[in-house]
Amino acid sequence: MEPTEHIHCLIIGSGPAGYTAAIYAARADLKPVMYMGNQPGGQLMDTTEVDNFPGYANGVKGPEMMEDLKNQALRFGTDVRSGWATKVDFTGPKHIVEFDNGKHVVSADSVIISTGASAKWLGLESELRLRDIGGGVSACAVCDGFFYRNQDVVIVGAGDTAAEEATYLAKLCKKVYMIVRSDKMRASKAMQHRVMKTPNIEVIWNAVTEEVLGTDGVTGARFVINGTEKREVAATGFFVAIGHKPNTDVFKPWINTDEVGYILNVPGTAKTNIEGVFVAGDAADKTYRQAITAAGTGCMAALDAERYLAAKGL
Repeated sequence: MEPTEHIHCLIIGSGPAGYTAAIYAARADLKPVMYMGNQPGGQLMDTTEVDNFPGYANGVKGPEMMEDLKNQALRFGTDVRSGWATKVDFTGPKHIVEFDNGKHVVSADSVIISTGASAKWLGLESELRLRDIGGGVSACAVCDGFFYRNQDVVIVGAGDTAAEEATYLAKLCKKVYMIVRSDKMRASKAMQHRVMKTPNIEVIWNAVTEEVLGTDGVTGARFVINGTEKREVAATGFFVAIGHKPNTDVFKPWINTDEVGYILNVPGTAKTNIEGVFVAGDAADKTYRQAITAAGTGCMAALDAERYLAAKGL
């Protein structure tokens, strides 16, 4: 890869982490260049209402919030571009990144990875259609559970995240149907006990979702139990908690990750194992996965990059 352009501070990804990093980097005169990635704006582009981000007293739609963040980054001089990283070479002091399968190749003094993670979905037509129109399908109970207070909801999943989100929803909702594919959960014993002791959670075992019901919004769901028996439940919300996949594959030959692919940062910093390469947001965060925590780590990454460049005299 032969770079045709050199960049002082390169930001890869454009969710809350990337835009916050861009705002801080631009204000520090690092002249950041951002490539927005496969999903400009990140996961919040699929979120209808954001009610828990500070500063929006009346809430805000996810795409509107991302446009606000983008405009703020642009106001301070961030160069925002379309494109996604397809290859990297972090062997030398100048970090080389290829975008769009070789259409653009740049070198950079510092790199901030903020490529986020993608929620896993069941892949049902009804699920994806209702998700895309903001019709009651969500992959984040902490983000959206509040909208279903005193209502009946469904959550699909069997791991620790699903169990934790089911108990969270149970505090808000009248009834929570938890759909488990097999006859046992993958969650820890402590989380399983918590679920089973919560009176308004009903676990439906050996169940596979066949369809999310509703035209303009979720009205229920239909399942196949034990491969033959069908059952429908009425519900206004449908939560999918079967995991997330960090968008980090392109960096794996160089950057240390855990077994799932989340980037490992030096605790308390945004630093990775590669000098001059930093990480922010859900690419490294499998615990919180909130817009506000992503923004906070974006700030950390920009400050760490600024200090790194200053120490190097760059």
